[in-house]
Amino acid sequence: MKKILLVVTNTSKYPNLERATGLWLGEAVHFAAEIEKAGYEIDYVSPKGGYTPLDPHSLQPDQMTELDWEYYTNTNFLNKLSNTLPADSINPNDYAAIYYAGGHGVMWDFAEDENLQNIASAIYANGGVVSAVCHGVVALLNIKNDDGELLIKDTKVTGFTNTEEIAVGLDKVVPFLAEDELVRKGANYVKGDDWSVFTVTDNRIVTGQNPASGGAVAEDVIKLLKSL
Repeated sequence: MKKILLVVTNTSKYPNLERATGLWLGEAVHFAAEIEKAGYEIDYVSPKGGYTPLDPHSLQPDQMTELDWEYYTNTNFLNKLSNTLPADSINPNDYAAIYYAGGHGVMWDFAEDENLQNIASAIYANGGVVSAVCHGVVALLNIKNDDGELLIKDTKVTGFTNTEEIAVGLDKVVPFLAEDELVRKGANYVKGDDWSVFTVTDNRIVTGQNPASGGAVAEDVIKLLKSL
């Protein structure tokens, strides 16, 4: 059974704000829990490799579920987040799917990373699944298919909404709005109610709208892999 690649950020601080950022913990945890339950092994990768910072806001009591605490107190899991593989070391042929976790940090290191783009392109070309949640969907913006077309062009996707970004007060801080940029790149952007669990599957591309949707993305990825 091929492995699943879980991609996380290396960005620890907003470049234009005195505030910490990083991986939104739950977006990795809830995806990983479902994937591991289905019997898949996960490798953790980031653009540069090494440590992935955790967004401190994702560790607030009102954000942490029992499952989040279970992973957050698991030394093995934390060691994986501290020692992620660098993107340039990955052999895409080893993986059945790739998943981009979010957190605002990814807004500065996912979209333009050619190594991450090439990994996803190869996994998709091999018949695998490309998936992302929340801000992690910005990793899909510049991925191309075998024909040189943008992978998300004319494809139904979701991701963090403009209204959700405004609600957290960071719409003027991020370099662009995920929803607007997906539309600009030719995707067929759809969304559910703000903060509700919402996912979309189209052409072996699975996307989730917000932090609540990571587990649901995993379920959809597993269904897809079983049908291939």
